Amino acid sequence: RPRERPPARPAQPAAPAAAAPAAPEAARAPLVTSPLVRQMAREAGLRISEVSGSGPGGLITRRDVREAIDAGRAPAAAPAAGPEPAAAGSVDARTGLAESRRAAMSGFRRSVAASLSRSRSEIPEATVWVDVDATELVRLRQSDPSGPGLMSYVARFVVAGLRAHPELNGRVDAERGELVQYDGVNLGLAVQTDRGLVAPAVLGAHRLTTMELDGEIRRLTAAAREGRASSAEMTGGTFTLNNYGSLRVDGSAAIINHPQVAILGLGRIMDRPWVVDGELTVRKITQLSFAFDHRVCDGGAAAGFMRVVADAMENPAAAVARL
Repeated sequence: RPRERPPARPAQPAAPAAAAPAAPEAARAPLVTSPLVRQMAREAGLRISEVSGSGPGGLITRRDVREAIDAGRAPAAAPAAGPEPAAAGSVDARTGLAESRRAAMSGFRRSVAASLSRSRSEIPEATVWVDVDATELVRLRQSDPSGPGLMSYVARFVVAGLRAHPELNGRVDAERGELVQYDGVNLGLAVQTDRGLVAPAVLGAHRLTTMELDGEIRRLTAAAREGRASSAEMTGGTFTLNNYGSLRVDGSAAIINHPQVAILGLGRIMDRPWVVDGELTVRKITQLSFAFDHRVCDGGAAAGFMRVVADAMENPAAAVARL
């Protein structure tokens, strides 16, 4: 039986609707289709949402991320609401000293700081070192002034060490719980520039002779200092060699260049007393320091790599003939 409905109310005139406030435009999600692009931006300390895309419809490509890294255009986070930073000349509350200067961090420095901080926070690193008698290596270099430089020989020996211990030439894929090894070596070189420390890489270093490595190292170092190194060279390293001896420093516990898993440091070569065949003599001694990611190997592999490099430096003629 149909229900009885109450009589309909007479229609009331519609009240004028209040003007609704305009809804804020939804923040547009960054248009990225490649996981590699996101990873590149994340490792460089860039916010992918603030990188301008040049692809169709604003698609963010690897080129966009590389250009942002090269130009040091890492966008700063929006400042939190609060008091303005103290002006230079104000008194520091902790030390009681006047501040002589305040300077904003450049985009390049912010990117470097983010990368180094991530390396320290994510990588359980360990450091080993060894003193090396480089007398024969120096003698070999001096015997041919127009031949390869010392760094090209060391680079050749590093490639040999990575061939013997390939786990040190890779990265950790934490998301998938996998250890990745590369088929080839892009040897990064720490270079001090006006903008700061960078690590461009000799691409395909495993395919080059000692003389070819020498030419590439000289070209790449000059290009990095002049800002001419390519994006691939600036971001494609798989292992880093740091010659802090050029800064007249004996040793250093270097920070691994994330996402790489190891870095080798070379100190300055000095005349030191050394025992050879039971007799004290003066030799050319340098120190190698090696920082590695303990997730990829233990001390045995790290020591094995170090001995490959150190033994080759102590007997370079035989090593070059054998490699």
